[in-house]
Amino acid sequence: MNAGNADGTDQRALQGAPPPRGKTLARAKTSEGEKPGAFTAFGLRAEAEPIRPGLHVVATPIGNLGDISFRALATLAAADAIVAEDTRVTKTLLAHYGIATPLVAYHEHNAAVMRPHLLARLTGGAALALVSDAGTPLISDPGFKLVADALAQNIAVVSVPGASAVLAALVVAGLPTDRFFFEGFLPHKSAARRGRIDELSAIPATLVFFESPRRVAGTLNDLAAVLGPRDAAIARELTKYFETVRRGRLPDLASIVSAEPPPKGEIVVLVGPPGAEPLAQPDLDARLGKALEAHSVKDAAAVVSAETGQPRRKVYARAIELSARIR
Repeated sequence: MNAGNADGTDQRALQGAPPPRGKTLARAKTSEGEKPGAFTAFGLRAEAEPIRPGLHVVATPIGNLGDISFRALATLAAADAIVAEDTRVTKTLLAHYGIATPLVAYHEHNAAVMRPHLLARLTGGAALALVSDAGTPLISDPGFKLVADALAQNIAVVSVPGASAVLAALVVAGLPTDRFFFEGFLPHKSAARRGRIDELSAIPATLVFFESPRRVAGTLNDLAAVLGPRDAAIARELTKYFETVRRGRLPDLASIVSAEPPPKGEIVVLVGPPGAEPLAQPDLDARLGKALEAHSVKDAAAVVSAETGQPRRKVYARAIELSARIR
């Protein structure tokens, strides 16, 4: 009798019983003689060291399977079970590295039901590895509540860092990286999308969005309509063979993408921060006056400079003048 469910969850993984040898719905295909707790890397078979009980948040590749870390492989191999957003996707990764750890499906449609069972296993001393379909868990996936509930019950939560589509796109976009704001997916409808973009328009940071291939043209048009000719970039299929990064002004990128068939693959859209238009003296003085009530001259200048995008040296000089008057 098959122990797997239609959602890819191995009931033995959930209950803590050792999974059977051979093929199951929730296990990656392994060669004869392979066993849980082992993995293959660089052509060599390795035994994973035991890991501490708790929830291990493990980053996985966003496209190129070679981007996974040795520590991540060892954690996945040593865990009692792997909690995966889509077990079909994770099984491909496990099969590539010869990992036989059983899988448990945990996604937005079953999270409320599965979370108590997972927490019960964790409080019982299990070591569970949490993964998303690709990249770092909790970034646009349902893992946050599991982590929050685990921490509330004093369960150890361990980070096993690695690939992130947000950071991978940011470092190749050619936009400011000192500050960025990750929004995730914008609303599907244009009116709601434009409203949200308007709310984000004053943020003095590079904006980062995820978008689907069929909606990216509409999103770019809405971004251009609300934000104007800001510098932007579109990153597609990052780390894969057909990786593409387009850079330019928002209206130009919107026109190009709108004239083409919908692209394939995962897409990250990045938009540069607003330009620092000169701030009228009364407005600058009002902001500085309020900031000086709660901060030192140096800190007040830093706060106002960050809020407005004005040169820090200019703001600091004006803060000194205002501070002298107040005294």
